[in-house]
Order: sequence, then C-alpha cells, then structure tokens
Amino acid sequence: MKRLLLLIAFILAAPLSAQDSLPPAPYAYKQLDDPRQEAEAKALMETLRCLTCQGQSIADSDAPMAGDLRHQVRVRVARGEKPEAIRAWLIERYGEYISFKPEVTSSTWPLFALPALLLLVAVFVFRNKLGKKA
Repeated sequence: MKRLLLLIAFILAAPLSAQDSLPPAPYAYKQLDDPRQEAEAKALMETLRCLTCQGQSIADSDAPMAGDLRHQVRVRVARGEKPEAIRAWLIERYGEYISFKPEVTSSTWPLFALPALLLLVAVFVFRNKLGKKA
C-alpha cells in the first residue's frame, strides 16, 4: 500500500517538476537587437506583475513564468505590436492582476472609490467628535 501511494505521489509530482526543467524561452534573458524596441519592451515589462512572485515585475523576476512573459513581450514588440495592445492581450489572458497600473473599469471602480469614501467617513466622525467636546 505504501509503495502504491509513493508511486501515485511521484506521478502527480512529475508535472510540477517538469515546468522548471524546461529550457527558458529564447527571449527570456536575451535582449532584442533593436535598442528602441528593447527599450519599449523593457518599459512595458516593468509595468507587468510577475504572477509567481506577486511583488516583482516580470523585468525583475527570475521565475520561469516571468521569463516566458518577457519572451512573449519581446517577440510581440519585435513583430511591431504596440505596448498598449500587448498589455491588453496580457490583461485579457491573465486578468487585471498582471498590471501594476490597473485601469478604472466597471468592476474595479469600487477599489478606487473605497479609500476616498473611508477618508470622508473618518473626517466626518472626527469632526463630530471634536464638535461635541467644544
């Protein structure tokens, strides 16, 4: 029974280890030949969040997934796609979370409005407390 469980564990763990054993994408660590295109790609990569690291941009992360995303950005910039189009494609594919600069949409506006609303409530409560003491 133990051997069967161990065999199942190895079979289930194989896909997890296979992800890191793949070679990095060609443009994960190689810059584009055109300095203008590389600067465009780098500027975009600095505004995209690594989905594995969560606190780093894909430009700063060494995670395999960040390397794959850098490769995708560089390939698309080399093809002549605009950074806004690449960003839109990545957001469509991975969600708004991938962007360090989220846009205000019908689903994200509460996230932008909530801090202002909380500040107004705090000012109102503070003002009422001071007014009653005077």
